[in-house]
Amino acid sequence: MLLAALVDAGVPLVEMQAGIDSLGLPSCQLQLTEVKKKGFRAAKVDVLHEPEHAHRHLHHITAMIEQSRLTDSQRSVAHKIFRCLAEAEAKVHGSTIEKVHFHEVGAVDSIADICGVAIGLDWLKLDRIVCSPIPTGHGFVNIAHGRCSIPAPATAELLTGIPLAASDVEAELTTPTGAAVVKAMVHQFGPLPNMRIEKIGYGAGTKDLDQQANLLRLLIGTHSEMAISNVETDTVMVLETNVDDVSGEVLGYCFQQLMAAGALDVFVVPIQMKKQRSAQLLSVICEPERTAELESILFQETGTLGIRRQIRQRTKLIRTSVSVTTRWGEVRGKQATLPDGSRHFRPEFDDCQRLAQQHAVPLEMVMQAAQNSWQADTSV
Repeated sequence: MLLAALVDAGVPLVEMQAGIDSLGLPSCQLQLTEVKKKGFRAAKVDVLHEPEHAHRHLHHITAMIEQSRLTDSQRSVAHKIFRCLAEAEAKVHGSTIEKVHFHEVGAVDSIADICGVAIGLDWLKLDRIVCSPIPTGHGFVNIAHGRCSIPAPATAELLTGIPLAASDVEAELTTPTGAAVVKAMVHQFGPLPNMRIEKIGYGAGTKDLDQQANLLRLLIGTHSEMAISNVETDTVMVLETNVDDVSGEVLGYCFQQLMAAGALDVFVVPIQMKKQRSAQLLSVICEPERTAELESILFQETGTLGIRRQIRQRTKLIRTSVSVTTRWGEVRGKQATLPDGSRHFRPEFDDCQRLAQQHAVPLEMVMQAAQNSWQADTSV
């Protein structure tokens, strides 16, 4: 489906075919057709090849890629995807990446799929790939190892740490091959970013689903904030709950637990609730994949009955870690570059506090000394 979406978005099929021909696969031909799924037009790519029963190891596929005419960047993408697959297969089968057998993903069509995707992504010259949460579907699927629940074991392993989307479709919507591409290539998960759409590709799957069109949509464009230098964006989850019967000590402990579990920030705002009750709005900012764990802490430590979720996008200055030397010792800090090229520095509070206590000097003096040291270093 991704192969077809790439072609539909403008990647020349002849270039994909030429690269796949150089792999030495037996009579492997990409066949492009136009189909309709639930009334929507889409491209469909089928991989036609002679029957085979080979179960390849990673080193077989690595050698195949290395001796091909793929470019260095295309080889790098293909190797990265297959490496993800090998690590997942090895883990679920209790083997090593050198010894694990590729079954379905070692077949001709899967090799052609992955190498074709590597060619397509390289041809598009994408700077960043953003993906929505992944729907796996539900039910059962038959694989080389027997009947398995969806997602299949290798697929589930590959999607560890990646946000999933609930789906009532009783079918396998995400295969190990697709999951490996996502694992290896996606930079960020979440809603559609701020962008100017330039091309759209639709790739069709083979199955006809009752609930929805079996399509994968690829949107290509320019990020609307790319013109602003020295900034980057990401997606976070904001969790909020109102609490009116929790002591300051309990809230403080809850803060510690949330930060230890990976929250990016935790803060409280005084509010007034119904019946004029004084309360606190407790907010947690976190990476989307940590949502469930942090919600569990909120329920357990605050006794709240409900938590609101919001997926939000952030714009951040690009930061680097630097260290400066003061008369009392070294202080770490963050240096950020503003869009206009100017820079600023914030010393690490914990370092400044440690030196202030160690040398019995005012904290503000240590912080100012770190700032002065950074300014002296950057003015040289």
